[in-house]
Amino acid sequence: MKKSIYVDFGYLVMLAATFGGVMVLGALVAPVVFHTDKILSSMLLDHYNAGIIMGEIFYRFSYWLYVVAISVLIYEAASYKSGQRDAVAFASSVIVAFASLLFSGVYAPQILAMQALGVEATQSDTFENIHKASEIDFKILAIALLVLFIRRLMLLRTA
Repeated sequence: MKKSIYVDFGYLVMLAATFGGVMVLGALVAPVVFHTDKILSSMLLDHYNAGIIMGEIFYRFSYWLYVVAISVLIYEAASYKSGQRDAVAFASSVIVAFASLLFSGVYAPQILAMQALGVEATQSDTFENIHKASEIDFKILAIALLVLFIRRLMLLRTA
């Protein structure tokens, strides 16, 4: 029984940490990197080079998202199999897994590949559409993580 409590606690910590990572990257890191003109006085980064830096940050974060997606799928499948079935937890866990995999496996690599082609590729409509879609996916991931965390916390309190 104690092992289950530790697993549940670790799962909640992982969800909360991932939500925190998504929020920090999206709301704090990206605005700072893309607005170096307001911070630096002598050396400024152009939009393209700022994008290279952000791309590398998101690429590294995507490794963590793979771990999260796999962990969520395993934890939620085990919960489902043991009879702990909840529609909200199931739906939000599926969204977390797919949004994580979509960001890590599709958006981040495509953005990095287009950045490697040079400035012109990052100014195309295709790049803009992929970038917007990745931003939407990241926001959906944040909401799903928050919903899953709250729902799992509620379910654990009543257990």
